[in-house]
Amino acid sequence: MTLDSRYNEYLKMINESLEETFKDISEERQTIANAMRYSLLAGGKRIRPVLVLAVCDMFSYELKKAIPFALAIEMIHTYSLIHDDLPAMDNDDLRRGKPTNHKVFGEDIAILAGDGLLNGAFELMATSLIEDPYTAYDKGKALQILAKAAGVDGMIGGQVIDVQSEGILVNEDILRKMHELKTGALLKAPVMVGAELSGASSEERERLETFAAKIGLAFQIKDDILDVEGDTQTLGKKVGSDGENKKSTFVTLFGLGKSKEILKNTTKEAVDSLAIFGDKALFLKLLAEKLADRND
Repeated sequence: MTLDSRYNEYLKMINESLEETFKDISEERQTIANAMRYSLLAGGKRIRPVLVLAVCDMFSYELKKAIPFALAIEMIHTYSLIHDDLPAMDNDDLRRGKPTNHKVFGEDIAILAGDGLLNGAFELMATSLIEDPYTAYDKGKALQILAKAAGVDGMIGGQVIDVQSEGILVNEDILRKMHELKTGALLKAPVMVGAELSGASSEERERLETFAAKIGLAFQIKDDILDVEGDTQTLGKKVGSDGENKKSTFVTLFGLGKSKEILKNTTKEAVDSLAIFGDKALFLKLLAEKLADRND
């Protein structure tokens, strides 16, 4: 099975499940449901929920049981994008090739749509937890991993550094910390959620944690590169916004050539960390390389 065929299998499971989300909401709540679904179903690579399923699959964990956590991660990611696009943050007009949520529904509904997705994600995971008391501990730990990754010790903490660093050329330590929290935490979480659900050993978790940290950093470095080299039509969002907003990136700090070298080395370190899993980790290895080569 090729990388693309396996990825498309995971994608099909995720998208079909997402389609069912918020379908049965009452008529008086349709406005907020429409706003939430607008961004949630706008497409995207679904990298984070795919990582959950891929890690669970590697350990032969039943994917159906992992779906609520995969969806929750995508919902939290989508909420963060809605809020990130707001005028008070990055003030973006395009996301995934479509007008951003606040451009369609207004800033007030966009804020509430993000809040609704965040709370809906935890409701989904909590429901899964109480449905099967025999797996409640593992699912509770998985929920805790995701909650921390999305909070002030993760994504929100990274966003704060980002906001406070606008117009300032930060040093490498601060830049790496910002990326580790803002982008890396929510790419690391699905890998560790998958490991928790699957009952991975301590050594296996340690290797997966290294892998996840490296692909999280590599993903952001590639984002920084694409903001310079990409085009709006392919990316589905405006390019050059980092420069306009005077944000520190790997490109502004190291230049384009050095950033590409760091990306290559970081991706190799991610792949090498999976050596103990042998061929079972082939999908994850190929995915790491594909993410480094992506154009969108």
